[in-house]
Amino acid sequence: MAYYQSYRVNKYGNKNRVYNGVSYDSILEASKAQELDLRLKAKDIKGWKRQVKIEINFVKNKNKKWELTNTPTSELVNQKVEYRHFRNYFMDFVIENNDGSLEYNEQKGMELEIWRMKFFLTEMMFDNHPTIYLKVEK
Repeated sequence: MAYYQSYRVNKYGNKNRVYNGVSYDSILEASKAQELDLRLKAKDIKGWKRQVKIEINFVKNKNKKWELTNTPTSELVNQKVEYRHFRNYFMDFVIENNDGSLEYNEQKGMELEIWRMKFFLTEMMFDNHPTIYLKVEK
């Protein structure tokens, strides 16, 4: 009797990589984490987080029209506002710069249509925010 062990292969060809005890979805993400740790040691940045959840929600405004908001679902529930939760988007890294601004950083090997849509909505949410910047690295 023969036994076979199957390995789950990522359909996009990404290879998981463990860096500093944390498993990252790709080699690109793990190398970015390593770079951010070096920047943190050099005091080039204040800090960073990985896989930060962004909730894409819509609320009904005073004119009864739906508009995009960056308010989290929990706050919308507390405010008893009519809302629709569309999707969650997990940004690869959020970097806090020394000036207090935040850089939302996405590491992309392959851009899929669903990602483009979520990123576009995220850009719209933070479009006029003076201290939040979005960046995609390939």
